[in-house]
Amino acid sequence: MKNIITFILAVIVPLLIITVVLRQASTENKLLEELREDYSIPHVPSVDHSKHEVLQQEFTNPHEITAACLSCHTERGEELLMSSHFTWEREEYTPGRGVTYLGKKTLLNNFCTGIFSNEGSCNKCHAGYGYADKSFDFENPYNIDCLVCHDNTGTYEKLSGGAGYPTPGQDFSAIAQNVGRPTKKTCGYCHFYGGGGNNVKHGDLEMALLTAPREVDVHMGVDGGNMNCVDCHTAENHRMKGKYYAVSSENRNRVLCEDCHTPTPHINQTLNTHGAKVACQTCHIPIYAKVNATKMNWDWSTAGQRLEGKAFELLDSLGNATYTSIKGDFAWETNVVPEYFWFNGTADHHLLSDKIDTTKTAVKINTLLGSYDDPESKIIPAKVHRGRQPFDKVYLSILQAKLWAPKEGEGALWVDLDWERAIIEGMKYLNRPYSGTYDFITTEMFLPVNHMISPKEQALQCQDCHTRNDGRMQMVEDAYIPSQTYNATLDLFGKLMIILSLLGVITHATIRFISNKKQKQSH
Repeated sequence: MKNIITFILAVIVPLLIITVVLRQASTENKLLEELREDYSIPHVPSVDHSKHEVLQQEFTNPHEITAACLSCHTERGEELLMSSHFTWEREEYTPGRGVTYLGKKTLLNNFCTGIFSNEGSCNKCHAGYGYADKSFDFENPYNIDCLVCHDNTGTYEKLSGGAGYPTPGQDFSAIAQNVGRPTKKTCGYCHFYGGGGNNVKHGDLEMALLTAPREVDVHMGVDGGNMNCVDCHTAENHRMKGKYYAVSSENRNRVLCEDCHTPTPHINQTLNTHGAKVACQTCHIPIYAKVNATKMNWDWSTAGQRLEGKAFELLDSLGNATYTSIKGDFAWETNVVPEYFWFNGTADHHLLSDKIDTTKTAVKINTLLGSYDDPESKIIPAKVHRGRQPFDKVYLSILQAKLWAPKEGEGALWVDLDWERAIIEGMKYLNRPYSGTYDFITTEMFLPVNHMISPKEQALQCQDCHTRNDGRMQMVEDAYIPSQTYNATLDLFGKLMIILSLLGVITHATIRFISNKKQKQSH
C-alpha cells in the first residue's frame, strides 16, 4: 500500500499536472493562432469605385465629391451628422454634473487650449468642410468630408488654415475613385498629429506606427499583427468604438483588450487574477513614445518673446522645438514610463464655467475617476501632460486666447505675439467675461495609454511592482503591493499569522509525539 501511494505521488500526480499545463498552453496558443489568422486576412473591397460614372468627373469644389458619394450611399450622410467625428461633441453623463455635451466644441485642453476662435486652423482635422466659426452648419450633409477617412491613395491633404477644406490642385477624381475602409494612415492623419505635431499629444500614437516593427507595437507592427485601427475601433453606422477621455466621460462603447483576448488570457492563473484590479495595458505597455519624443510639458507663460524684433524658435538635438515665440517652452521625452491611476471608465472635465482653486498645486483639465474600493476600477497607465495656462485673476477661470488668424492685426497670439489682445479677442468670441488681469497657472491633463503594446517578453515582471524601492505602483493611492508598500497593521497581522502557524505546527507535533510515546508505553 505504501509503495502504491509513493508511486501515485511521485509519478501520477506530476503527470496530471503536466497534462493540465500543456492543455492550458495549447488552448492559449490556439486562441492566439485563431486571432492571428483572423487579422492576417487582408480586407478585399466589395466595390470598385473607379467603375462608378458619378466619380468620373472633374470636381470643381469638395462639396460636389460628397454629393457624389451620397448619391449611392444614401443614408450615410445622416449617420455622419450624428457622429462625434463630425459633431465634435457627445451627450454624456458626468458624475456630479448630470447630462452635459462634451467634445472639442466645448472643452479646453492644455496643449493648444481649445478650438474657440481658432477653428480655421484647428478644424483641419474636422471630418467636414468649412468649419471656420460658430456659424458652421452641422445639419448639412454636403459639409461632410468623406475623403479624409476613406482615401486609400494616401495622397489626400487638408489645407492648413483652411477650416477643413482640402488643399487645392489635387486629383479629386482619382482620389474619389480609390476609396475604401479607413487605413492606419487616414486615421493617423489626425490622431498622430494632435496637439500640433507628430506624437505631441498622445505619446502612443505617431507616424512611426506606419512602418514600426512589433517591438514598438505587437498589433500594428508590420512584422507583427500589421493591424489597422479599424480592426479594433470598429464602427456601426459611422459611430466608432473607442473613447478619448480628454473629451469623454462615460464608461460605454470602449475598446477593451478582453474583447479579443478574454479576461483570462494567461496560462499562469496568478497573472489572470491580477486582471481583476490591473488593466492589461499596465503590464504590457512598460514604456511609450518608443520611437519619436512626446511633449510632456508646455509652458505658455513664456510665449511672446522676440529676438531682434522677430519671432524665433529653439530646437533640441532631435529637432524638437524646446521654445517657440508663438507657443512658449516645451519639454520632450522618449521611452517614457507611464504614471498609474485607478480608473473605472468615467471622467470629469474642467469646464469653461468652472472656478479655479488656486490653493491646489495644479488645475486638472480632466480627471480620471476610480478608486480601489470601486469594483469597476483597475490600475491603468497614463501620460500626464503638464503645462501653464493663462487664467483670470479676478474671475478665477481658465482663459481662452485667440491663437490663429490668417493675417496680422486681428489679435491672434501666433501672429501678433500680444497676450493681452489675444485673451481679449478669445474671451469676446466666447462671450465670457474677462477682468483685464491675468496670470498663469499649472495644469494637468490625463491621457490613458492604450497603444504601443510590447511583446510579452518585454512586459513588466513581478519585481517591477513587488519591490520595496521605486516600484511601479508606489504612487498609486490605496494600493497595497506586497514587498513594496508598507502597512504596519497588515504587516503585523502577517507576522502574527506566521508565528501562530509555526506555533500550531510545533504544538501539533509535540502532542502527536507525546501521544505516540504514551501508546507505546501502554503496549
